[in-house]
Amino acid sequence: MSSLLAPLFEFITSAIASFGYPGIAVAMALESACIPLPSEVILPFGGYLVSTGSLGFWGTVLAGTIGGTIGSIVAYFVGLRGGRPFLRKYGHYVFFSEKEFAVAEKWFNRYGEATVFFTRLMPVIRTFISLPAGIAAMPFGRFVVYTFLGSLPWSILLVFVGRQLGANWEALSPIFHRFDLIIVAGLILLVFFYWRRHRSRR
Repeated sequence: MSSLLAPLFEFITSAIASFGYPGIAVAMALESACIPLPSEVILPFGGYLVSTGSLGFWGTVLAGTIGGTIGSIVAYFVGLRGGRPFLRKYGHYVFFSEKEFAVAEKWFNRYGEATVFFTRLMPVIRTFISLPAGIAAMPFGRFVVYTFLGSLPWSILLVFVGRQLGANWEALSPIFHRFDLIIVAGLILLVFFYWRRHRSRR
């Protein structure tokens, strides 16, 4: 465990150990509301508590899934009520015009369910997908349903692995950290190519 992340990990585990299911739900809500609390720590530690008999498996899974869904709803409305007007006013500074809004809305109207579902299974992206869904005004009911359905297998997987690892649950975090770095690097490249493409058009 990195010494820089140790205080954060200790805070998360202490809160979950003290409050149980509500602690898991609140931590996952914060993570899904774009606050960087890693679910790769929250849910495996919950799985460890399952292995000790302190928590039940399905109670932990549901707490993580419901909490994640609530946090995603918050991020969705931030994108819808805040990010959308902001980008309409200032988006041209980053080459985001009405044309991009139309493309985003068309994408989420056509592929929104699959996009939300599958990105909930991906590190890093799963935390932030709710913002563009809100900005693109994806139908709210469909957004909630597919967010819940996408969050459920993620919670099952991490709680299960945490239960199987037991006291060694922390070994899972470095593995996901490598995936995080790869995905972040990929996102940076996408942003760079998006910027370069629109700049060349100008």
